[in-house]
Amino acid sequence: MSFLTRTYPFKKSVNLLRDSIVYGVIIWAILFLLQPFGFSMYKGNKCLAAALFGLVTTCCYASYGYVVVKQLPQRIKPWRIWHEGCSILGLILFIAIGNFLVFSHLFHYPITFIVFLLFFYWTLIIGAFITTLSVGISYNRFLKDKMAALLSNTKEEQKDICITIHDTNVRGNDLFIPINSLLYIEAQKNNISVCYLKEDKPTNVEVHTTLSAVVEELREYENIFQCHRSFVVNVNNITAARGNSNGYQLTLGTCPNTIPVSRSYVPQLKAFIA
Repeated sequence: MSFLTRTYPFKKSVNLLRDSIVYGVIIWAILFLLQPFGFSMYKGNKCLAAALFGLVTTCCYASYGYVVVKQLPQRIKPWRIWHEGCSILGLILFIAIGNFLVFSHLFHYPITFIVFLLFFYWTLIIGAFITTLSVGISYNRFLKDKMAALLSNTKEEQKDICITIHDTNVRGNDLFIPINSLLYIEAQKNNISVCYLKEDKPTNVEVHTTLSAVVEELREYENIFQCHRSFVVNVNNITAARGNSNGYQLTLGTCPNTIPVSRSYVPQLKAFIA
Protein backbone atom coordinates (compact mmCIF):
# COMPACT_ATOMS: atom_id res chain seq x y z
CA MET A 1 0.00 0.00 0.00
CA SER A 2 2.85 2.41 0.81
CA PHE A 3 4.32 1.69 -2.62
CA LEU A 4 1.09 2.71 -4.37
CA THR A 5 0.97 6.03 -2.53
CA ARG A 6 4.49 7.04 -3.57
CA THR A 7 4.89 9.89 -6.01
CA TYR A 8 5.12 8.60 -9.58
CA PRO A 9 8.80 9.23 -10.45
CA PHE A 10 8.79 9.22 -14.25
CA LYS A 11 8.38 12.23 -16.49
CA LYS A 12 5.40 12.20 -18.80
CA SER A 13 6.32 11.89 -22.45
CA VAL A 14 5.80 15.07 -24.43
CA ASN A 15 5.61 13.15 -27.72
CA LEU A 16 2.03 11.92 -27.37
CA LEU A 17 1.43 11.52 -31.10
CA ARG A 18 4.67 9.60 -31.60
CA ASP A 19 3.89 7.28 -28.70
CA SER A 20 0.38 6.59 -29.97
CA ILE A 21 1.76 5.69 -33.43
CA VAL A 22 4.38 3.40 -31.88
CA TYR A 23 1.76 1.52 -29.86
CA GLY A 24 -0.47 1.26 -32.93
CA VAL A 25 2.41 -0.25 -34.91
CA ILE A 26 3.09 -2.71 -32.07
CA ILE A 27 -0.55 -3.86 -32.14
CA TRP A 28 -0.40 -4.24 -35.93
CA ALA A 29 2.83 -6.27 -35.67
CA ILE A 30 1.46 -8.58 -32.95
CA LEU A 31 -1.75 -9.29 -34.86
CA PHE A 32 -0.27 -9.58 -38.35
CA LEU A 33 2.93 -11.45 -37.51
CA LEU A 34 1.77 -13.67 -34.62
CA GLN A 35 -1.94 -13.82 -35.48
CA PRO A 36 -3.14 -14.68 -31.97
CA PHE A 37 -6.68 -15.03 -30.54
CA GLY A 38 -8.10 -16.63 -33.68
CA PHE A 39 -6.96 -13.77 -35.94
CA SER A 40 -5.49 -16.38 -38.32
CA MET A 41 -9.09 -17.48 -39.12
CA TYR A 42 -9.91 -14.13 -40.70
CA LYS A 43 -10.52 -14.71 -44.43
CA GLY A 44 -9.92 -11.17 -45.63
CA ASN A 45 -6.73 -9.14 -45.96
CA LYS A 46 -4.99 -9.78 -42.64
CA CYS A 47 -2.50 -6.93 -43.10
CA LEU A 48 -5.27 -4.36 -43.55
CA ALA A 49 -7.35 -5.82 -40.73
CA ALA A 50 -4.37 -5.70 -38.38
CA ALA A 51 -3.66 -2.15 -39.55
CA LEU A 52 -7.27 -1.21 -38.69
CA PHE A 53 -6.82 -2.46 -35.12
CA GLY A 54 -3.53 -0.57 -34.96
CA LEU A 55 -5.20 2.61 -36.24
CA VAL A 56 -7.98 2.35 -33.66
CA THR A 57 -5.35 1.82 -30.95
CA THR A 58 -3.46 4.91 -32.13
CA CYS A 59 -6.59 7.06 -32.15
CA CYS A 60 -7.75 5.82 -28.75
CA TYR A 61 -4.30 6.32 -27.23
CA ALA A 62 -3.95 9.82 -28.67
CA SER A 63 -7.42 11.01 -27.60
CA TYR A 64 -7.28 9.38 -24.15
CA GLY A 65 -3.72 10.57 -23.70
CA TYR A 66 -4.61 14.17 -24.43
CA VAL A 67 -7.65 14.20 -22.14
CA VAL A 68 -6.38 12.03 -19.26
CA VAL A 69 -2.65 11.27 -19.44
CA LYS A 70 -1.70 14.86 -20.24
CA GLN A 71 -4.29 16.85 -18.29
CA LEU A 72 -4.91 14.95 -15.05
CA PRO A 73 -1.31 14.97 -13.69
CA GLN A 74 -1.39 18.77 -13.99
CA ARG A 75 -4.53 18.93 -11.87
CA ILE A 76 -3.77 16.14 -9.39
CA LYS A 77 -0.56 16.84 -7.49
CA PRO A 78 1.31 14.91 -6.42
CA TRP A 79 0.60 12.32 -9.12
CA ARG A 80 1.02 8.99 -7.33
CA ILE A 81 1.72 5.45 -8.53
CA TRP A 82 -1.89 4.35 -7.95
CA HIS A 83 -3.05 7.30 -10.08
CA GLU A 84 -0.81 6.09 -12.89
CA GLY A 85 -2.09 2.52 -12.48
CA CYS A 86 -5.71 3.62 -12.74
CA SER A 87 -4.83 5.79 -15.72
CA ILE A 88 -3.26 2.82 -17.54
CA LEU A 89 -6.25 0.57 -16.77
CA GLY A 90 -8.57 3.24 -18.12
CA LEU A 91 -6.49 3.50 -21.29
CA ILE A 92 -6.60 -0.27 -21.80
CA LEU A 93 -10.38 -0.26 -21.27
CA PHE A 94 -10.82 2.58 -23.77
CA ILE A 95 -8.68 0.80 -26.39
CA ALA A 96 -10.56 -2.46 -25.72
CA ILE A 97 -13.91 -0.81 -26.42
CA GLY A 98 -12.68 0.66 -29.69
CA ASN A 99 -11.07 -2.55 -30.92
CA PHE A 100 -14.04 -4.64 -29.75
CA LEU A 101 -16.32 -2.69 -32.08
CA VAL A 102 -13.88 -3.31 -34.94
CA PHE A 103 -13.65 -6.98 -33.99
CA SER A 104 -17.44 -7.38 -33.95
CA HIS A 105 -17.70 -5.80 -37.38
CA LEU A 106 -14.91 -7.84 -39.01
CA PHE A 107 -15.85 -11.21 -37.50
CA HIS A 108 -19.63 -10.60 -37.38
CA TYR A 109 -19.81 -11.26 -33.63
CA PRO A 110 -22.80 -10.01 -31.65
CA ILE A 111 -22.06 -7.08 -29.35
CA THR A 112 -22.63 -8.66 -25.94
CA PHE A 113 -21.16 -8.01 -22.52
CA ILE A 114 -19.76 -11.56 -22.21
CA VAL A 115 -17.94 -11.34 -25.53
CA PHE A 116 -16.60 -7.92 -24.55
CA LEU A 117 -15.25 -9.26 -21.24
CA LEU A 118 -13.41 -11.98 -23.15
CA PHE A 119 -12.03 -9.41 -25.58
CA PHE A 120 -11.04 -7.10 -22.71
CA TYR A 121 -9.20 -10.00 -21.05
CA TRP A 122 -6.97 -10.51 -24.10
CA THR A 123 -6.51 -6.77 -24.55
CA LEU A 124 -5.40 -6.60 -20.92
CA ILE A 125 -2.75 -9.27 -21.54
CA ILE A 126 -1.32 -7.39 -24.53
CA GLY A 127 -1.61 -4.11 -22.63
CA ALA A 128 0.30 -5.56 -19.68
CA PHE A 129 3.15 -6.55 -22.00
CA ILE A 130 3.31 -3.13 -23.67
CA THR A 131 3.00 -1.34 -20.31
CA THR A 132 5.84 -3.38 -18.81
CA LEU A 133 8.01 -2.54 -21.81
CA SER A 134 7.08 1.14 -21.59
CA VAL A 135 7.73 1.36 -17.84
CA GLY A 136 11.09 -0.36 -18.31
CA ILE A 137 12.12 2.21 -20.91
CA SER A 138 10.83 5.05 -18.72
CA TYR A 139 12.71 3.73 -15.71
CA ASN A 140 16.00 3.49 -17.61
CA ARG A 141 15.49 7.05 -18.89
CA PHE A 142 14.67 8.21 -15.36
CA LEU A 143 17.75 6.48 -13.92
CA LYS A 144 19.97 7.97 -16.60
CA ASP A 145 18.61 11.51 -16.09
CA LYS A 146 18.91 11.36 -12.30
CA MET A 147 22.41 9.95 -12.50
CA ALA A 148 23.51 12.60 -15.00
CA ALA A 149 22.19 15.37 -12.74
CA LEU A 150 23.86 13.86 -9.69
CA LEU A 151 27.21 13.46 -11.44
CA SER A 152 27.33 16.93 -12.93
CA ASN A 153 26.47 18.63 -9.64
CA THR A 154 28.80 16.62 -7.41
CA LYS A 155 31.77 16.59 -9.78
CA GLU A 156 31.78 20.36 -10.09
CA GLU A 157 31.56 20.79 -6.33
CA GLN A 158 34.51 18.46 -5.69
CA LYS A 159 36.90 19.50 -8.46
CA ASP A 160 39.49 20.85 -5.98
CA ILE A 161 39.09 18.17 -3.28
CA CYS A 162 41.74 15.51 -2.66
CA ILE A 163 41.39 12.41 -0.50
CA THR A 164 43.91 10.33 1.43
CA ILE A 165 43.74 6.53 1.62
CA HIS A 166 45.87 5.44 4.54
CA ASP A 167 48.22 2.47 4.29
CA THR A 168 48.28 0.58 7.60
CA ASN A 169 51.68 -1.02 6.95
CA VAL A 170 54.47 0.32 9.16
CA ARG A 171 56.45 1.27 6.08
CA GLY A 172 53.46 1.84 3.87
CA ASN A 173 52.83 4.96 1.83
CA ASP A 174 49.49 6.72 1.99
CA LEU A 175 47.76 7.38 -1.33
CA PHE A 176 46.84 11.02 -1.95
CA ILE A 177 44.66 11.67 -5.03
CA PRO A 178 41.98 14.10 -6.30
CA ILE A 179 38.58 12.64 -5.48
CA ASN A 180 37.36 13.08 -9.06
CA SER A 181 40.26 10.90 -10.26
CA LEU A 182 39.09 7.93 -8.18
CA LEU A 183 37.30 5.26 -10.22
CA TYR A 184 36.80 2.34 -7.84
CA ILE A 185 38.32 0.44 -4.93
CA GLU A 186 38.37 -3.36 -4.78
CA ALA A 187 38.98 -5.54 -1.72
CA GLN A 188 41.75 -8.10 -2.20
CA LYS A 189 42.40 -10.27 0.88
CA ASN A 190 44.38 -8.05 3.30
CA ASN A 191 44.82 -5.24 0.77
CA ILE A 192 42.72 -3.06 -1.45
CA SER A 193 43.31 -2.16 -5.09
CA VAL A 194 42.66 1.49 -5.84
CA CYS A 195 41.93 2.31 -9.48
CA TYR A 196 42.24 5.99 -10.34
CA LEU A 197 43.08 8.25 -13.26
CA LYS A 198 46.71 9.23 -13.54
CA GLU A 199 47.38 11.48 -16.53
CA ASP A 200 43.94 10.44 -17.83
CA LYS A 201 44.87 6.73 -17.79
CA PRO A 202 43.42 4.14 -15.36
CA THR A 203 46.10 3.12 -12.84
CA ASN A 204 45.94 0.49 -10.09
CA VAL A 205 47.75 0.78 -6.78
CA GLU A 206 47.62 -1.67 -3.88
CA VAL A 207 47.25 -0.30 -0.37
CA HIS A 208 47.44 -2.34 2.83
CA THR A 209 44.11 -1.64 4.51
CA THR A 210 40.54 -2.95 4.50
CA LEU A 211 37.61 -1.86 2.38
CA SER A 212 35.48 -1.19 5.47
CA ALA A 213 38.18 1.16 6.81
CA VAL A 214 38.22 3.10 3.54
CA VAL A 215 34.41 3.33 3.47
CA GLU A 216 34.51 4.74 6.99
CA GLU A 217 37.21 7.28 6.05
CA LEU A 218 35.32 8.47 2.97
CA ARG A 219 31.78 8.37 4.33
CA GLU A 220 31.48 12.18 4.26
CA TYR A 221 31.67 12.18 0.45
CA GLU A 222 28.24 11.59 -1.09
CA ASN A 223 29.60 10.26 -4.37
CA ILE A 224 31.56 7.38 -2.80
CA PHE A 225 29.20 4.41 -2.88
CA GLN A 226 29.67 0.78 -1.86
CA CYS A 227 27.96 -1.27 -4.57
CA HIS A 228 29.24 -4.72 -3.61
CA ARG A 229 30.83 -6.31 -0.60
CA SER A 230 34.16 -6.13 -2.48
CA PHE A 231 33.74 -2.86 -4.42
CA VAL A 232 33.37 0.84 -3.79
CA VAL A 233 32.84 3.19 -6.73
CA ASN A 234 32.98 6.90 -7.37
CA VAL A 235 29.61 7.63 -8.97
CA ASN A 236 31.05 10.79 -10.53
CA ASN A 237 32.83 8.58 -13.06
CA ILE A 238 30.00 6.19 -13.95
CA THR A 239 29.38 6.43 -17.69
CA ALA A 240 26.99 3.47 -18.10
CA ALA A 241 24.84 1.20 -15.92
CA ARG A 242 23.29 -1.96 -17.33
CA GLY A 243 21.18 -4.55 -15.57
CA ASN A 244 17.97 -5.01 -13.60
CA SER A 245 16.76 -5.72 -10.06
CA ASN A 246 19.07 -8.75 -9.89
CA GLY A 247 22.18 -6.61 -10.29
CA TYR A 248 23.95 -4.04 -12.42
CA GLN A 249 27.26 -3.73 -14.25
CA LEU A 250 28.85 -0.28 -14.05
CA THR A 251 31.25 1.22 -16.57
CA LEU A 252 33.60 3.88 -15.22
CA GLY A 253 35.06 6.25 -17.79
CA THR A 254 37.85 4.67 -19.83
CA CYS A 255 38.38 1.85 -17.32
CA PRO A 256 38.26 -1.52 -19.15
CA ASN A 257 36.79 -3.33 -16.13
CA THR A 258 33.07 -3.35 -15.33
CA ILE A 259 32.10 -3.09 -11.67
CA PRO A 260 29.27 -5.26 -10.31
CA VAL A 261 26.40 -4.00 -8.22
CA SER A 262 25.18 -7.02 -6.29
CA ARG A 263 21.49 -7.68 -5.87
CA SER A 264 21.45 -6.67 -2.20
CA TYR A 265 22.87 -3.25 -3.06
CA VAL A 266 20.50 -2.48 -5.97
CA PRO A 267 17.81 -0.85 -3.75
CA GLN A 268 20.50 1.33 -2.16
CA LEU A 269 21.79 2.35 -5.60
CA LYS A 270 18.28 3.30 -6.74
CA ALA A 271 17.66 5.27 -3.55
CA PHE A 272 21.12 6.83 -3.79
CA ILE A 273 20.54 8.07 -7.33
CA ALA A 274 16.88 9.02 -6.84
